[in-house]
Amino acid sequence: MEQFLISLLGDNIWVHIIMGALPLVFILPYALVTIYLEMKIAAHMQDRLAYMRTGWHGTLQPFADILKLLQKEDTIPTAADKILFILAPYIVFTGTYAAFAVLPFSKAYVGSDLNIGLFYIVAISSLVVVGLLMAGWASNNKWSLFGALRSAAQIVSYEIPSAFAILAVIMITGTMSLNGISDFQSSGIQNWLIFGGPFPMGKKLLLFPFMLIMFVIYYISSMAEVNRTPFDIPEAESELVQGYNTEFSGMKFAMFYLAEYANLFVVSAIVTVLFFGGWASPFGTFMSGPGWDAFWFITKGMFFVCVNIWLRWTLPRLRVDQLMYVSWKVLTPFALFCVLAIGLIVVW
Repeated sequence: MEQFLISLLGDNIWVHIIMGALPLVFILPYALVTIYLEMKIAAHMQDRLAYMRTGWHGTLQPFADILKLLQKEDTIPTAADKILFILAPYIVFTGTYAAFAVLPFSKAYVGSDLNIGLFYIVAISSLVVVGLLMAGWASNNKWSLFGALRSAAQIVSYEIPSAFAILAVIMITGTMSLNGISDFQSSGIQNWLIFGGPFPMGKKLLLFPFMLIMFVIYYISSMAEVNRTPFDIPEAESELVQGYNTEFSGMKFAMFYLAEYANLFVVSAIVTVLFFGGWASPFGTFMSGPGWDAFWFITKGMFFVCVNIWLRWTLPRLRVDQLMYVSWKVLTPFALFCVLAIGLIVVW
């Protein structure tokens, strides 16, 4: 994509500006669709209608919500640290937005095909923790501070089992490039890592149960990292009013939710790349190509977004001690065991 723009516009600053802004073309409509989907899926699960009056079946309601937020007064508490308070939502969104730089929407469009793409994503996501801590501390509100500290503890704890799952994929594929991992799983659904990868049948059968466990571990960890139910303890309104974003209003409040929904797609896209072939067509060379690759990538990602929504409205919120127990005493030991087993199989 970058080479095409360079050939069209020449190698100048506008090429980099366009490449940097392209993810917004996806994120903004994606966020509108996902907000609508979340409300409708939740409603149908609870035998109610949700949005119905604003447009056909409420399709214009997300636009109405945006207009409402734009009109809200942008308030800053008197005793808040104003600079950190203003910066916090933008840092949270920046950490999520920067991850889109390495997502391979197709073989032809990757913002930056880094050979350390997975390492980059793990590193850049730490900006989200910094932003949440800034939001809680700068608000000068004890409930916001509690929520921010909970968020930091939760994200740091669940990064360990998710890192083990990523390590398992790196051992099998021999690369940290997300585009390279997707390419490794091309030529059909039978080559996806969730089914053991493109190996002889004996090795596939050995890898399959461990990769299935790793997928479950990573998916649970990703839910915790985006603060979604049952891991939404940093935003537990029954305990902390609204957690770290209690004092935020208007577009600052909206930035947190835009970052949450964008992050939800990022973790779903990583699941797609690590275990379900990324942009690769399930039918091998049939229905493949730049356009089809983007279709498969977005479809798989949205499927996991919908599964996340389904789980959010199904499961109750965990307590803090239960949340830490799941990470340190369940997911981490299982992930470590699977990494060792996969390492032995790969060497063998």
